[in-house]
Amino acid sequence: MALFDEGTTIVPTPRRRFSRGTTLGIWALTIALVCLLALTVLPTSFVIQQPGPVFNTLGTAKNADGDEVPLISVSGAQTYETAGALDLLTVQVVGSRERTPSWFELAAAWFDPSRAVLPIDQVFPAGKTTEERNQESAVMMVDSQKEATAAALTHLGYDVKPMVRVYSLTDDSAAQGILQKDDIIRAADGEPITQTDELRAIINAADGAPVELTVERGGETLTESVTPKRVTSGGESTWLIGVSTTHDYDFPIDVTIQLDNVGGPSAGMMFALGIIDTLTPGELNGGEIVAGTGTIDAAGTVGPIGGIRQKMYGAVGEGADWFLAPADNCDEVVGHIPDGLRVFSVAKLDDALAVLDAIRSGGDLGALPTCS
Repeated sequence: MALFDEGTTIVPTPRRRFSRGTTLGIWALTIALVCLLALTVLPTSFVIQQPGPVFNTLGTAKNADGDEVPLISVSGAQTYETAGALDLLTVQVVGSRERTPSWFELAAAWFDPSRAVLPIDQVFPAGKTTEERNQESAVMMVDSQKEATAAALTHLGYDVKPMVRVYSLTDDSAAQGILQKDDIIRAADGEPITQTDELRAIINAADGAPVELTVERGGETLTESVTPKRVTSGGESTWLIGVSTTHDYDFPIDVTIQLDNVGGPSAGMMFALGIIDTLTPGELNGGEIVAGTGTIDAAGTVGPIGGIRQKMYGAVGEGADWFLAPADNCDEVVGHIPDGLRVFSVAKLDDALAVLDAIRSGGDLGALPTCS
């Protein structure tokens, strides 16, 4: 309770006003906070590519049950001890159509040389579901393992015979109830086939008429008739029987490559080198850590891949001093090689073997092709 003398006038404390500069500062801070909040929630149309897991083809990997098993195992031939590493590299994609990276994440990736910002359509094509993309990637991985085995065994002098095997059927496949997974297609309309392109050409030449297929299933030879369906995509029309095929081979020995949850064809060359090292005495890499990437076909031709800059950083992270890069990727390599990594250009399996021979024997690495 406060007592006041009569006639006393109480003067309220004057209200404090901010200066013009302070007011502008508060508004600027408020706007900045609103913008920052927007940047964290507004959708983007990009994804981030960064180094992924590294696998030693001479080491082990987890199978579907989570057990560690040899990444490459061989039966039917003598195998030899290996040492060091022949590393295959992968890339990870941060983001998807369901959840794109924030603008903050994209900004951080722009300034990180080990990562790349890519348009989402380049990684996740419009009109293709995640399931379809994953299936295609899995088929490419299976194909790369077969091609790598064929390249390695051919190099070692084994007799390798190509064939076309059914990998899967689409839900609306014209071959539903006629063909089955793992069927081997030996001929189409009486023409022997050993390549998927040969089968595709015969189907399109039939122009919608039934195609007679000679199929091997469980050791039995069958004759089946499939009527193709017309499919139009991108303004172009083609005839399809609705099957995914793998380029398979009759191998004289059994080579098993165990690598789950990794798709695509880019590990082919390193698979081939790992198989050769497993089947030959001595250490192909001299016991050193060598990393590399590249597709490969049965003839030993090494092809380009995606994400090579991220893969070079992945190699450095695993302690590799040498890196085998497809010759067709050299334009992406020049000017982006991480410190401490020596990159060699390879166009064929023999080129990669020449690099490993020089590393093992202390040969003249300077005489070998590089990306320049």
